[in-house]
Amino acid sequence: MTRNAHLNELGEFLKTRRAELSPRTVGLPDTRGPRRVKGLRREEVAQLAAISTDYYTRLEQGRIQASGPVLSSLAQVLHLDDDQRDYLFELAGKDHAQPRRRATQKVQPQLQRLLDDLSATPAIVMGRGMDILAWNSLAAALITDFAKIPEKKRNYTRILFTDPAMRALYADWESVARTAVAQLRMEAAKYPDDARLTALVGELSVQDADFRQWWAAHHVAARTVGTKVLHHPVAGELTLDWDTLTASTDPDQQLVIWTAQPATPSHDGLRILASWSAEHRDSRSAT
Repeated sequence: MTRNAHLNELGEFLKTRRAELSPRTVGLPDTRGPRRVKGLRREEVAQLAAISTDYYTRLEQGRIQASGPVLSSLAQVLHLDDDQRDYLFELAGKDHAQPRRRATQKVQPQLQRLLDDLSATPAIVMGRGMDILAWNSLAAALITDFAKIPEKKRNYTRILFTDPAMRALYADWESVARTAVAQLRMEAAKYPDDARLTALVGELSVQDADFRQWWAAHHVAARTVGTKVLHHPVAGELTLDWDTLTASTDPDQQLVIWTAQPATPSHDGLRILASWSAEHRDSRSAT
């Protein structure tokens, strides 16, 4: 088979595979009415794979060759099994060895003990790609009940953009969300071949126009320190300083804590929230 024939076959293969998927299959809302063609649209596949629609269109038309990372991302988006993935790479003339999977992160025991001891300070442990690895009860009371979120979707940026309560919680949600997108892009630069992170970017790009626009701006930011104002339904308005501490045993894990200036309404609000959280925890334990 000639090079052009391989590229044409690759394009047909991609087209056939996307026709087999529905928006619901890949976690997308199907809200744009009846579809003219079966399966996913080209722009949906492109956004999920974090590539341009034009680039993906040319791939399906057999006009260009794809890089290894792009092929890996498309294999993830199109839910290819191992044989289909190997065939995709074979058609593209690329090494089809499976990329080594990163071990699933688990919170460091030292950080977990510290979380358990921080009864008066909201705190979470954030891992690669801004995944939430662990939290204490006050953080759950302050932000959201992370335990109710499936582990694979327990990501800070995803929660910000998909949970309507977050837009009400943060007084300046747009600023918080923009910062999160910039931090996520920094994570993507550290792990360019992370298929899970690529899929998250694609999912949010399809679902949210703000995310799509801010991601395209290519702003970056590291997690350091800052101040946030929250409108909490129990504790009222809270002005909290946040800081991050990096674990020496795993630099990809950071403890994020929120504190308030002593003798301020926000400090009192955190104490009220801690008491409320303890009462609700005790009542759940009694039932």
